[in-house]
Amino acid sequence: MKENPTTMRVPDAGIRALFTLDSRWQAWLDVEAALAKAEAELDVIPDAAAAVIVEKSHLELLDKDNIEEGLRRTAHPLVPLIWDLARVCGDEAGGFVHWGATTQNITQTGELLIVRQAHRKFFSQIATILDAMADLAERTKDMALPGRTHGQHAVPATFGFKVGIWIDELCRHVERMQGAEPRVFCAMLGGAAGTFASFGVLGPEIQARMAAHLDMTPMPVPARTIGDHQAEYVSLLGLLAATCSKIGREIYTQMKQEFGEVEEPVPPGTVGSSTMPQKRNPKLTQDIIAAAAQVRAMVPLALEAMQTEHEADRTTSLMSSHSLQQSCELTGDILSRMETLIPGLQVDADRMRQNLDLSGGLIMSEALMLSLGAHIGRQEAHDAIYDAAQAAATSDEPFESLLSKDDTVRAHLNADEIAALLDPTAYTGQCAAIAVEQATHARQVSESLRKQKS
Repeated sequence: MKENPTTMRVPDAGIRALFTLDSRWQAWLDVEAALAKAEAELDVIPDAAAAVIVEKSHLELLDKDNIEEGLRRTAHPLVPLIWDLARVCGDEAGGFVHWGATTQNITQTGELLIVRQAHRKFFSQIATILDAMADLAERTKDMALPGRTHGQHAVPATFGFKVGIWIDELCRHVERMQGAEPRVFCAMLGGAAGTFASFGVLGPEIQARMAAHLDMTPMPVPARTIGDHQAEYVSLLGLLAATCSKIGREIYTQMKQEFGEVEEPVPPGTVGSSTMPQKRNPKLTQDIIAAAAQVRAMVPLALEAMQTEHEADRTTSLMSSHSLQQSCELTGDILSRMETLIPGLQVDADRMRQNLDLSGGLIMSEALMLSLGAHIGRQEAHDAIYDAAQAAATSDEPFESLLSKDDTVRAHLNADEIAALLDPTAYTGQCAAIAVEQATHARQVSESLRKQKS
């Protein structure tokens, strides 16, 4: 989903800027510099040559026009960059650029450096969202509304409970993403077929040192056919996107006039329709839902990219790279909108209460059944409340009136007890406690993410 000036005004996450050609080239240069350092430490190349390579591995020192001309001539993504790096390093040091490595060693490792930058930005965004959710959960912990199952009123809940659910899921995604870091952000240096043939017995140690310079983990087996770590990250973003989409869908539904329980922020001057002046459309949530569907669509592509033939296959490398870039860019869009949506969400407690009363007390059938069941057993109580509830649903007579007329109910519950049991705000269980507990959890996770960033 490309940014469109007609969509809701939201901050740019800066993820697309990470995947520009200049950014890729610099990431590859960073890997070449780390490779040179590692090789010099093990006397594979001269220290002096490595020092020059490190000094010159900055894109601003290279001739981009020369590189682009080389790209047109060779149709190779890396060789022209290596040529120009070797040129600026001079004849002696330049001869040791890219020593023993193959293209995918550099490009894949460099791409994961870029993805790691996106990963850190995602954590910063999630921290902001969790802080906003914590405030929202506490503010709405007692705000009763109809709990709905299968699209129908079930039992009362609170809006804060809903937010607690969102927090719980988001925090688990943080755990998953943190746990995946050593597997995902790894450096590969196995040479042409991943066998270390060009490095000999020093190969594993060169890779380990190169990885250390990049603050990455080395691949245990640097085979060019291994892509599960990249597919794992796309899958994790798919999970994160699915939760954001679920939140967006819930808000989108509750924003309908028939519900009227919440409204996403609609800044003054926002136009919902060219022909219907009254429209206050849920643009943020629609953007989130649409982008999240596209992220989830990248997961099958990432899994397909694991099907690499023999020792290397450019087709699967292209598929993997595309799925990584697209899922990262779209996740940045989603989280940017979540950063605007959650703190700006308007919640209508009065409308929620009105909706609670739509069924004329039928939403309290479980509470009535359990109270009556304490006297006559759950099943017999279920039958008595069922009869009254179904009669109320199919006639004009109020539920409370039908209950008062029922001999079984009247034998054990008086009018005041029935009235008390029909109060939906008294039957929200542990909703408030869960909301408060999850608000605390959200702030703890947010604080840990901010400390990690610093």
